[in-house]
Amino acid sequence: MPSDRTRRNRLAIVGTAALVTVALGTALLANAQGFRRGFRIQQNDPPATELVVARWRFGTNGLIGHMGWSHNYPSSDENLNQFIKDSTGIDVEIASFRIVELGSPEVFDYPFAYVSEPGEMELTDQEVINLREFVERGGFVLMDDFDGTVQIETMRAQVARAFPDRPFVQILDDHRVLHTHFDLADLNRMSPYVPGGRIVYYGIMNDHGELAIAAGHNNDLANFWDWYDEPQMPLEPAADAFRLGVNFAIWAFTH
Repeated sequence: MPSDRTRRNRLAIVGTAALVTVALGTALLANAQGFRRGFRIQQNDPPATELVVARWRFGTNGLIGHMGWSHNYPSSDENLNQFIKDSTGIDVEIASFRIVELGSPEVFDYPFAYVSEPGEMELTDQEVINLREFVERGGFVLMDDFDGTVQIETMRAQVARAFPDRPFVQILDDHRVLHTHFDLADLNRMSPYVPGGRIVYYGIMNDHGELAIAAGHNNDLANFWDWYDEPQMPLEPAADAFRLGVNFAIWAFTH
């Protein structure tokens, strides 16, 4: 039989291996989500272009380490802007994006807002006020990268604080936003490459009955925008993600 010392050494080796496995898994998850713990998020100073996309930073519940708002930043922002520039006449540059605090007055300077991981939302009172006013003043919000029951219910509950009178409604395939610049007949070509199952978009309308908030359940556009040139990212679903991003940008300009 092995001695007590030998057993202790074996347990130490097993324990160390387990810790390494956990650490490696955590690092891989962080990398897959587009950030690293401890990595300092750098603010961007955008050029004075016609379009500047605001990536909102908002109050969080810590479900995703309080960092979900920053996933895939800044490469997804840069790549989307490049695609918009190449496929439309909009005045935009690669660096036409900025991190904006939802609770600050700056939120009203940029009418197109991108929200990553709204399933981690825990909005402050001021953020709730600003969200409603942003929409009432004609702003458009794209909510991306959330899946499953818990995250969608969290997102719905937080947005309902700003819009208790306006429930989310499903955006059907014939909605004009899906055909504004590119025609997208089937959003679910992207679904095999994101978690959660079937992709469904929900929307909240503004006072004029036009789509003002679009929220893509079980989708992660930013992953496609970020990694479209990687071998594991099939071209056609990635192209659909860019096409949808362009449609939302043009919609924000025209509605």
